[in-house]
Amino acid sequence: MIKPKLHVDLKMTANAVHHARTDITIRDLNTIIDEPEARGGTNVGPTPTEMLMSSLIGCTNVVSQRIAHRDGVHFAAMTIALHAKFDRRGAAMDEEIDLPFPVIMMTIDVTTDATPEQMDLIKTDLGRFCPVAKMMRAAGTVIEETWNVHPVEHAVTA
Repeated sequence: MIKPKLHVDLKMTANAVHHARTDITIRDLNTIIDEPEARGGTNVGPTPTEMLMSSLIGCTNVVSQRIAHRDGVHFAAMTIALHAKFDRRGAAMDEEIDLPFPVIMMTIDVTTDATPEQMDLIKTDLGRFCPVAKMMRAAGTVIEETWNVHPVEHAVTA
């Protein structure tokens, strides 16, 4: 059995194409962070703050699915909607803001065969193991999760 590394180094490189666009290479992947045209960008990628929120969504998906798999639970479908309160005064350089994202609200819809008890464990363990959410909460951001759990429809045979 191969034992995974407990600590890994994350390495990326970036090219500042212009003041609003950053081209980033991660492993063998290329991605772009950009500002909308209204803020001097070319709108070919999410903004840095949108990328941060996307990271929370992605981490929520990956970690909750891993927990479900560990517990023998199947997610037939999952969607995540996010709404963040963003205090832009810091990004606009109007004044320093200690907590630019005071509240993030996520609505997580999942279709699953999980029992209510299994879902409670998945929700609890997500809070324990999602590194992106843990960093945000440690900074003082309140993350409110609303879970809508739908049972998997079982086909009835005659």
